[in-house]
Formats: sequence, C-alpha cells, structure tokens
Amino acid sequence: MSLLITLVSFAIVLGVLVFFHELGHYWVAKRNGIVVEEFGMGYPPRAIKLFRYDGTDFTINWIPFGGFARMKGEDGGDMSPGSFNAASRGARAATLVAGPVMNGLLAILLFAASFMAGFPASVSYPQVTNVAPDSLAAQLGLLPGDVLLEANGEATLVSVDPSLRYQVWQPTEANAATTLTVRRGDSTVEISVPQQRMVPELLESINYRPVLETRILGLAENSPALDNGLEVGDLVYKINDTIVTYDRTLVDLVDESLDQPLVLTAYRHGEWVELTMTPRSDPPSGEGALGVQIGADTRLAYMPFLKSLWQGVVSTGQYIMLVVQLPIMFIAGQVSPSEAQLSGPIGIAKLVGGAAQATIDTGLWFPIWRLSAVLSAALAITNMLPFPALDGGRLLFILIETLRGRRINPEREGLVHMVGFMLLLGLMFYITVQDLRTGTIAIDWHALLGQ
Repeated sequence: MSLLITLVSFAIVLGVLVFFHELGHYWVAKRNGIVVEEFGMGYPPRAIKLFRYDGTDFTINWIPFGGFARMKGEDGGDMSPGSFNAASRGARAATLVAGPVMNGLLAILLFAASFMAGFPASVSYPQVTNVAPDSLAAQLGLLPGDVLLEANGEATLVSVDPSLRYQVWQPTEANAATTLTVRRGDSTVEISVPQQRMVPELLESINYRPVLETRILGLAENSPALDNGLEVGDLVYKINDTIVTYDRTLVDLVDESLDQPLVLTAYRHGEWVELTMTPRSDPPSGEGALGVQIGADTRLAYMPFLKSLWQGVVSTGQYIMLVVQLPIMFIAGQVSPSEAQLSGPIGIAKLVGGAAQATIDTGLWFPIWRLSAVLSAALAITNMLPFPALDGGRLLFILIETLRGRRINPEREGLVHMVGFMLLLGLMFYITVQDLRTGTIAIDWHALLGQ
C-alpha cells in the first residue's frame, strides 16, 4: 500500500464526509435566517477563496483535515439579527443536529452502495421446508426436504438469512431449458425446468432453510478429520442423521459424540462423501475434537436498489447501537481494551488507504463504500456526544437553557466550548501517539472478499 494512495484516499473520503456534515449545518442555518459567513474545507489559514454566494465565502484552507460552516456570532456574545446566538432555541438546535443527520443519511447511502456493488455474503444451499399446492415448486415436483444443488451445473446458492433474500445464482441464458439437480434423501435426482428464468422465481417463492453453509477451511496434522479423508473445501451436510444448521452446529453435534465413531456427510465438488471418524475428548490445544478449522461459505452477492437502501438503514442503525452499547460492553468485559481501541487520523488514514488499495486490486467497490459508511456513521454519533465544542455539547447548553428558562451567557458558553476544543485536540494528540506506538488495526479486505 503506497503512501500516495493512503494520503489521497484519506483526503477524498474525509473531505466528502466533512463536506456533507457542514452542508447540513449551512443549509439549515440559512433556512432559519442565520448568517453563514464562511463555508470552509480544511482549517485556516486560508489558501484560496473559491467564490462568494448569498453572503457566504466558500474557501479552501491549508490544514487539510476537517471543515467548518462559520456562523455569525457563533462563539461570542453577538446577539444582533442574523447571528447564531440571536436565533430561537429551535433554530439553533435544528442547525446543530443537521450536521450529524447528514452524516447519518450519507452512511445509509454508502451502506446501500456497498450492497449494490457486490458484498461478501454468507451463502448456503436451500433445503425446501414445505411445498404449497399449485406453486411453482409443486409443479416441478419438489418435495419437502429436497436440497437444491445445481442448475445446469451452477450452484444454486442463496442467502443464509432467508429474510434478506439476496441471490448469488443468476441465469446465463434466460430462455434456455434447465436441469435442476436435487438431493432427495440419500440420492440425487434431476428435474427438468422449461426455462432458466423459472429458477430465480423458484428460489424467491419457496420456503427453505439454509444447509451446507459450513466449509472446512483447514485440517490439523494427525487429526481424526485428516486421517479419515476430510478435505479442505468440503461442505458439511450432516453428522450421523442430523443435518448441520445454524441451530444445530457442527461443533454442537460433534461434542455429543466425543470418543464415539460418527458418520460425517459432506458435499465435495458435486459429489457426496460419507466419512467415519472418532472425535477426541482431549485434543491438542487449539485443534478441537476433529481437528478442523471451519467457517461460513461466502460469495459475492448483490441486492437491488430498494433492498440495498433498506439494508443501508438497518446497517446504520446497527452500527450506531453498537457504538452506544460499547461502553457498557467494555465495563461488562464483553469487549477487550484492544478491541475497543480508538483510532486517530493516522489510524483512520491507514484504514482508508487499505480499503482503497483493496478496491484497486480487486476492482470491487465494496471496501471503500463500506468503510466510508462506517466512518460517516461514526462521525454522526461522535458529534452528538454531549461534550463541549461538539454539536452534542452545544445541544446540551440549549437543553439547560430550556430547563432553566433563560440563556447562559453566550460569552461563558463560548469559553467552555473553546476549552472543550483544546481538550479534544489534546485527546487527538494522545490517540495519534498511541497509533504510532502500538500500530493500528488493519482489515484484510482480500480475505473478506475471498480474493
């Protein structure tokens, strides 16, 4: 990863996030009659004045981090018409909230873009759970318990979570006839489908449970799995007569048969294999009873626009809730100090550079879209923290004003925010030093994407 890619990608991503944040402040301030004296990208000293529009100077500044929408009298005692302090409580609160809200909306769009551009999804093969009368499945002769394996030799992979319904298998010739390969009981049957386009319709219409979602990623030396013929890449179907599912995992089923022979059924390159092995009750450290490393089977999946947009909303909400719950999880010991590590500009720049490099290497936009979405959501929630100088700190003063029934002296409030800003700079300096001393957390995007 080159330094140039890191610097350029970080400047672009941060610039976009900050631009929309400040645009929210600017737009709502103007709507409420507050004079915005300058809309600047970066921090002073000023490098260049781009233009002046509706009483606002739009500028580029020399310090290339952050930005601002400087409103009249924002940090002083100016109560003249058009100043921030002269505006109503509602106008001031709306102006402050607008920045984080813009970052939240941007996070939704960026998450949605990551789902549309192709994302690493946990996939499975569908096992039919029931067949409705007169349905397409019934017309084709499918039965409950059937596992749909292939359509014209291509794996009929679907989402592990049936509620998401993202689809990996796509027809190559919409009007061609298709042979659907199905696992029925202990045998394989083939079903003729008149047109390939009917297969996606079938996958959308059936009720199914995900199976064959556990892939063998590694095998320990001298382990029961390796010694008895299990191979890397095998998909585990069942242990004895019990199908491996989310509720009945491979680990759970193996632990029920410690020191007893079991039969493991796996799907291997279109073939079924049955292997007998005896899991160990006292295996070497880090190996497990069978000596296997397992993981989800993943593929690149795609979502249409509306589904992607909804998943963007869900993902943004989930991330914000995670950040809110993080202090509680840290105190409860559910998150270690290393996992809760904060990153400063250097750490974030390295993360953005890594995502940009992965996008360049793979040609997939998922890394940069997904990381930008996370950063935008983080910027939204961080700015809402009730700390002086942040939007949340200013909102706290408005809340106190509402409860007291009178204003806090604007000059005193401005002094508090200035002290808070200095403390934030000190915290940023400390985090940056920690990033330099201990290094930063990296994301292996290539492994995540299966590249």
